[in-house]
Amino acid sequence: MAATEKRDAGGNRPRGVLPTAPPPDAVLPHRAPHAPAPGSDIPSHYRWCFGCGSEHTTGLHMRITARDGLAVRGVFLATEHHQGAPGLTHGGLLTTAVDEILGSLNWLLAGPAVTGRLECDFRRPVPVGSEVHIDAEIVGVKGRKVFTRAVGRLGSPDGPVAISAAALFIQVPLQHFVDHGTAEHVQKAIDDRAKGGPAWRPVGEEHAVELNP
Repeated sequence: MAATEKRDAGGNRPRGVLPTAPPPDAVLPHRAPHAPAPGSDIPSHYRWCFGCGSEHTTGLHMRITARDGLAVRGVFLATEHHQGAPGLTHGGLLTTAVDEILGSLNWLLAGPAVTGRLECDFRRPVPVGSEVHIDAEIVGVKGRKVFTRAVGRLGSPDGPVAISAAALFIQVPLQHFVDHGTAEHVQKAIDDRAKGGPAWRPVGEEHAVELNP
């Protein structure tokens, strides 16, 4: 399983490697009061995002739904734009899909986060034309670290497993995206938010602008 940590002969984690498995003192937090309700759609955080953006012409157009607890489900259609080998979805593209759905879990905590480490196990090929259903959940939080897992299945939520993953996200302030994004696209996101685009915080609160989880 992707969440299994790799250690050396002495049982030590390689220096500098971030773990994706939660430590024993990690906790399961409560959903944020204004997180999307179970059964409701989780909006695109940025309409030009390759993973979930409606305005990206060749993107995944991931559709994500909040579930009970600290879980979400996403689905996307693998198209000819997503090929690696002829007729098969590129492995890096599947990793992108998993990263997108795992990142969307942070809507349930009502705070942005960035990917610190992502591990994927590829179980079977994904032919072009397939729908991929990805279930993801938060399995622990410690400080700013959010530990997550996901399983992607072919054709339906009960279909054969195509990919499994575990990831560590690091919660960051919104200023992170202002500081590191290109000025043109940061401003585009801010302008979109001003016209009613999605935000981590309820409308009316200070800094209610979302850029990129």
